[in-house]
Amino acid sequence: MSELEANADDVFELDRIRRLIELMKEHDLSEIDLRQSQQRIRLCRGSLAEAPAAAALPASPPPLPAAAPSKAAEEDAHVVYIKSPMVGTFYSKANPNAEPYVRVGDHIDEATTICIIEAMKVFNEIPAELSGRIIAVLVDDEEPVDFGRPLFKVDTKK
Repeated sequence: MSELEANADDVFELDRIRRLIELMKEHDLSEIDLRQSQQRIRLCRGSLAEAPAAAALPASPPPLPAAAPSKAAEEDAHVVYIKSPMVGTFYSKANPNAEPYVRVGDHIDEATTICIIEAMKVFNEIPAELSGRIIAVLVDDEEPVDFGRPLFKVDTKK
């Protein structure tokens, strides 16, 4: 096999990276995360200082009088959302005949695969990256998702 053939599938090939950057600019994407076999490439545009949430924060309102925390507020402190790491199509299972990766009530850990997101014909297994119990699935199967869209609601209280 020649060196050119060996590099044809290399995600780190410079021309491929340049094409990905152009796609990011063309479609106004802030991040691309691609995996193929043992190779992975993640490209991000902008910096934390440019994040819209940081730039658009209004002046803080005056503090409210302290109130005793309610039971609901205490429970909400343990609830987090697993958000989409990329733009693509959400799949809850590996194939149409398979069982979903996770269901409401399932306990997950950092390594648990929770779904697949297809982006540019690449199927990316998404790990939970946290431990807890699934309390809601917020996306329907085969639904398009944007970067940062909440996919799952998880109770991290053990």
